[in-house]
Amino acid sequence: MPSSTAPLNSLSHGIQLVYAGGTFGSYGRPLAPLDADVFLPMIETLLTEQKITAHLPAISWLSNTLIKDSSQLTPKDFVHFYDLLLEAYKQGHRQFIVITGTDTLSYLGAFLAEAFAGSDICIIVTGSMRPLLDSDNLHTYTIDDSSDAWDNLSESLRLAAAGESGVKISFGGESWPAQTVQKIHSHDFMAFTGHSRAGYPNNSYAKSLPAIRRQHWIDDQLAVKDSIQQRAKQTNIHAIYCLPNNPEVLAIQLNALLEQPPCGVILLGFGAGNVPYSTALVKALQQAYAQGHIVVCASQCPFGGVSSSYAAGSWQYDYHVIAGGRLTVSAIYARLLWLLLRYDTPARRRQRWTHSVNQLGTTLNK
Repeated sequence: MPSSTAPLNSLSHGIQLVYAGGTFGSYGRPLAPLDADVFLPMIETLLTEQKITAHLPAISWLSNTLIKDSSQLTPKDFVHFYDLLLEAYKQGHRQFIVITGTDTLSYLGAFLAEAFAGSDICIIVTGSMRPLLDSDNLHTYTIDDSSDAWDNLSESLRLAAAGESGVKISFGGESWPAQTVQKIHSHDFMAFTGHSRAGYPNNSYAKSLPAIRRQHWIDDQLAVKDSIQQRAKQTNIHAIYCLPNNPEVLAIQLNALLEQPPCGVILLGFGAGNVPYSTALVKALQQAYAQGHIVVCASQCPFGGVSSSYAAGSWQYDYHVIAGGRLTVSAIYARLLWLLLRYDTPARRRQRWTHSVNQLGTTLNK
């Protein structure tokens, strides 16, 4: 098993920031993300001028080559950020802030929460609805007083300095376990919401790990790092949205995915997970299971999740569909993606999902 080069008893108490692009670092007319070599020195200057860092641990930036609009992120990109943070964690850092775009912020946060489950890492994911810099002033970099970016960064720094283990999303003056967060508004500053009643992976994080246990956790991740990177090149998660159509439409949509390598499918049902029944859909679900695909039912409603109380929804669980419980769509996406990347067979992936629910707990029972 590969061995980390990190000194076992050496942990940094500094905060590492990752700039990944998005609205936060956009500037000019038209708005476009600033290059890191321009944006990062400017941020350091502003932090010093605003005296934000006076009572914080040392702040530094992780070198990141992937800066793009978050709507363009792919599974391969998610793995890039996982690898970047894993390498820094291996070197003895454990407090991080990731600045990204809001389109897929909740997806990336939930994915990192799954990927680092069982560790004692502290990751705060944030962004903004308006750019940090005032584009009405193109002669010098100044903070836009009407932006939410500076407040979001300041609060994220405070949370990262506290160092509580786990992955959290910080936005609009609030913070939540990443797996519970969803975007609920396309342009308001209070664009995200979440809750604190979070089970796995949030409840798997250790307050602090003994050096030997941390080393073992890191070595376990390094042992499968190459295979995760390879699978990320062809892994996808699909969504099938229930609409008041002929029930045969759902079967047609699912059948269209069956020729692909084993993948994850999110079936977005009505209400508490009700899905129109048809014999064609039953056959498609059975075939999907036989070919190694994982189908998870979620609700189209933003709150409440799914249940098996209604016959209109419970029938699907007899045909290998997994109930998403109260997990958000982004959290279901993240868990499916991580299972497909991390484990090598459909049986192990389904076993790990079940283990997460029955042994470690999820929001399903909260």
